[in-house]
Amino acid sequence: QVQLVESGGGLVQAGDSLRLSCAASGRTFSSYGMGWFRQAPGKEREFVVAISGSGTRIEYADSVKGRFTISRDNAKNTVYLQMNSLKPEDTAVYYCAADRAGWSRLYGSTDGYDYWGQGTQVTVSS
Repeated sequence: QVQLVESGGGLVQAGDSLRLSCAASGRTFSSYGMGWFRQAPGKEREFVVAISGSGTRIEYADSVKGRFTISRDNAKNTVYLQMNSLKPEDTAVYYCAADRAGWSRLYGSTDGYDYWGQGTQVTVSS
């Protein structure tokens, strides 16, 4: 069992930056693929970015390419999401998720992940 705890959310203005963190329990963190998803009120949870266990493969949603950067520190069992040039449409609850398989063709789907955090709210005002 893996427990994921997100932190770093908050209220910012458009154009500002935030860095989210996701701390994971367990000894096999480096073998897990990790993803960030977000869910705005009244909308489905959507894919933001995924990173493989080794960090060698990364995929971004088109809506965040060039603005968001994912990274991971396997020594600290933590994955980060650096969010720059934030827009009001980035407002959502952000969730991190872990995939035991390390990487799969379902990296962009909620079905591709086995464990989820509780989420952290990001609000971007205009």
